[in-house]
Amino acid sequence: MWTDSNREPVLRKVAEQFKSDTGVTVKLAVKDFAKIPDDFITQVPTGKGPDAAIAAHDGTGRMVENGVVAPLELDDTSAYQGVAIQAFTVNGKIYGVPYATENIALVRNTKLVTDAPKTFDEMIEMGRRSGAKYPFLVGLDPKESDPYHLYPFQASFGAPVFEFKDNGFDAAKVAMGGSNGEKFAAWLAEQGKAKNLNLNISQDISKDLFGKGEAAFILTGPWNLDGFKKAGISYEISEIPSAGGQPATPFVGVQGFWMSAKTKNAVATQKFLVEYVGNPDVQAELFKVGNRPPANKQAFEKAKADKDVAAFGAVGQKAVPMPNIPAMGSVWADWGVAEAQIISGKVSNPKATWDKAVTSINDKIKKG
Repeated sequence: MWTDSNREPVLRKVAEQFKSDTGVTVKLAVKDFAKIPDDFITQVPTGKGPDAAIAAHDGTGRMVENGVVAPLELDDTSAYQGVAIQAFTVNGKIYGVPYATENIALVRNTKLVTDAPKTFDEMIEMGRRSGAKYPFLVGLDPKESDPYHLYPFQASFGAPVFEFKDNGFDAAKVAMGGSNGEKFAAWLAEQGKAKNLNLNISQDISKDLFGKGEAAFILTGPWNLDGFKKAGISYEISEIPSAGGQPATPFVGVQGFWMSAKTKNAVATQKFLVEYVGNPDVQAELFKVGNRPPANKQAFEKAKADKDVAAFGAVGQKAVPMPNIPAMGSVWADWGVAEAQIISGKVSNPKATWDKAVTSINDKIKKG
């Protein structure tokens, strides 16, 4: 099984227990997490790939399209967070054992602002009244913005990237266009002009500024909390305020484990992933090395004794899985470039720029 260096120590102990119980040896190979999807696609068809691999859920559709992953039979899907099961579901079949979730939320400096805002405008006003140099921060790229971080605000205008159904996103139905998408585009232009969205403030810069106490609010994930703690920032985590009137639902990313479609050890691999890696105690141990809320509900109940985990988890339960369909490769670039152009103020017609991006996305998806 392929894993990364962070999770290997926990999985090694699980493998030892599995061998003790079943007599089957699980060999772990440490890989660069970011390279696993491409290597999996390349090596599985040759018979040289692993029986299983750790993975982020959003690559699952691509794996299914390439025929390199096999569906798994989970004994009880209700044992997992619903959003985690959705994340690994493609065409009604589950292609991974989820173990952890992660998402963004609003983090506020409680020395500057006491209460959580309900709307974006209220947040900006609270931030200004606090006397902070920056009322609100979200890290953006000057050329490609950051559709992932800005998605909650887009969703609050009723402009989701695709239509979402119980069995996942429908790539044939891009939903970010139309009047709702145009309203979001107009809002982006307004916020860019007001400098509430600033393309010159990257993820690293926003993190540093908040850590210095120069911002009232920041939109970020749990991966930056350690830095805020070390900087002595008193903070609280809350839901993302709505900009367009509807709920500001972020994307949730889910990590889990795929089983190879070419494995010669399907029964043992299924058993190891479902019964051992999916075990609440194992997921609790994996949480300790990654600080990502467990996908298993029982393990999450233990983990949420940590108030930060509980807060991010509460936001995540209302989130939607980042699309796991192959079409996302056609979406991100046009989406981000359009956002950046609009925020920069360099385009005279934000709505037309947005519509052009949506048309391009649709065309690329149709062409495959």
